[in-house]
Amino acid sequence: MRRNVLFLLLWVVTPVLAGTGQEKAAEKLSRSHLLNSAREIMQTARYCALITLDASGQPQARAMDAFPPEEDMGVWFGTNPKSRKVQQIRKDPRVTLYYYDSQGPGYVTITGEASVVDDSLETATRWKEGWEAFYPNRETGYVLVKVMPERLEIVSYKHNITGDAQTWLPAFVGFPNTQAADNGKK
Repeated sequence: MRRNVLFLLLWVVTPVLAGTGQEKAAEKLSRSHLLNSAREIMQTARYCALITLDASGQPQARAMDAFPPEEDMGVWFGTNPKSRKVQQIRKDPRVTLYYYDSQGPGYVTITGEASVVDDSLETATRWKEGWEAFYPNRETGYVLVKVMPERLEIVSYKHNITGDAQTWLPAFVGFPNTQAADNGKK
């Protein structure tokens, strides 16, 4: 009984005491550290979830085989032009990407705007070996989706990015031409 009470006290008090240090540490994280850590998580994740909104506003999630993020953190996907995701993006371009860090508790979430790209030069350069089975007619049965980030959130214990201990608000990065700020507090 005494041991259980001691454990309970430690469990409740430790996060409170650690919170001030974690908050101050989160304030000191640089944009480049956050982006480099996010890039690493995104590149090692085999798949990510792409979440779109259907006509009724209901989120629709599916696993996607993304290309690695670009320098500006833009993310590209290949897909079938007749897929639901293409129709949903054309009606409402707001999307969320979710990458799970399987190497240590953490994740990256990107919210932004998606666009459907049916440019033959882009589709010719953005292709992965093994996709032939999914896109037997690459000329007409393959388009790209590009997601431009507005906000990136990250939690990565491996990279000492833990967010706020009390509110669990993750560290984040806002991108130019968006209302998101780069202070990790919103």
